[in-house]
Amino acid sequence: MQWRYETGARHRSRYLRRLGSIVFWVCLMNFGIVSLAETAEWSLSPSIGVKGVYDSNLLLTSLPHADTYGYWITPATELTGKTERLDVSSRIAANFVEYFGGEDRQFTNVFAPLAVRYRTEKDILGFNGGFTRDNTLLGELQETGVVLQFTQRNQWTFNPSWTRNLTETLSWRTDVQFSDTSYGGGQSRLFDYQLVGGSGGFSYQVTERDQVQLIGSYTEFRITNSPFPVRASFPGVNLSMTHAFNESLTGTVYGGPRLLSSSTEVGNVGVIHAQDTVWVAGASLSKNFERAMIQASIAHDLAPSGFGLLITTDRAELSSSYRISETIACSLNVVGILSSGKTSVASGASFPDSRYVSVVPKLSWKVSEWWETEISYMYRWRDIDSNPEAAHSHVTTFMLTYSPPKLSLSR
Repeated sequence: MQWRYETGARHRSRYLRRLGSIVFWVCLMNFGIVSLAETAEWSLSPSIGVKGVYDSNLLLTSLPHADTYGYWITPATELTGKTERLDVSSRIAANFVEYFGGEDRQFTNVFAPLAVRYRTEKDILGFNGGFTRDNTLLGELQETGVVLQFTQRNQWTFNPSWTRNLTETLSWRTDVQFSDTSYGGGQSRLFDYQLVGGSGGFSYQVTERDQVQLIGSYTEFRITNSPFPVRASFPGVNLSMTHAFNESLTGTVYGGPRLLSSSTEVGNVGVIHAQDTVWVAGASLSKNFERAMIQASIAHDLAPSGFGLLITTDRAELSSSYRISETIACSLNVVGILSSGKTSVASGASFPDSRYVSVVPKLSWKVSEWWETEISYMYRWRDIDSNPEAAHSHVTTFMLTYSPPKLSLSR
């Protein structure tokens, strides 16, 4: 019976991924056909980068380890299209990566996002989604602060939206959410999962500087390849308020409850049910200067994890950038995350609380019209309750990017 469940789950997962891919490209073709009937401006900006990497602890482990060296080759192209009603943007890129020394690994990352926006007199139809293939220590760790092991992650996302302007100050917005995440390499400790849901609500422009949004949402989370299947749903309501203090300073606060209901199948024991109310909240502040920008945010949220369950994250992030001259710029990003399990059973084990911090300063120099260099340093620190010692790493990179002239087409 268990074999039948897993086979069916894999079949459904493959079917949904193929369906998402078909819908993704059909939407792109439809928007392209619409744009041909209007005056259109298209541009293509290719580039290729080569990056050398040193990592003192690639797997971010507290066990004995050796230094790792590597190189990245990154071809990319940025596509933009614009008509009187339609905006399309995408940046397709790949990372061909090889590490050697402490860890000998080869892998390929792929990034294929798509953002589409089509406007009429009263409506805005939008789409955000695409395909991402990265490794867990590159994407998932920075998002949730939780990673069990180093492996490839494949993620499809499909998020269409519709906004209707009811009056000059009141609008209605509805969204559909679908994402399918799977892990490569046949790793037994990581579990594929899906998120399916939607949201809808009103946005009201109280004054020129103040906006209020009230959104209701429903999300379903399910594991597709675990011997202990986990399913959870969390409908909720979110109230957010945005205030523009002036032209360069904007702040947002939001919050609301999520009614979490989960079930876990555990062998001969049966199905374990749990219910809880999780309060989601956050705030952000952004300030623009003539040559600089700074953003700060804090958030308490629910997030999916390859561990096979939902987790709660308390996340704080600070980002800043400064343009030293017309050709030289620097930036700093600091992230701190506290993570704990919310669905209590996965793989027959409890989820240990963890803490994660990353600090990333960067310096870039536009050497010429077509050439740019970037030097960065990254410090990572992670502490898990189940481990007696914390782990940390030092990462330095040097990257050289060549960007030939942009190709443009107008009709």
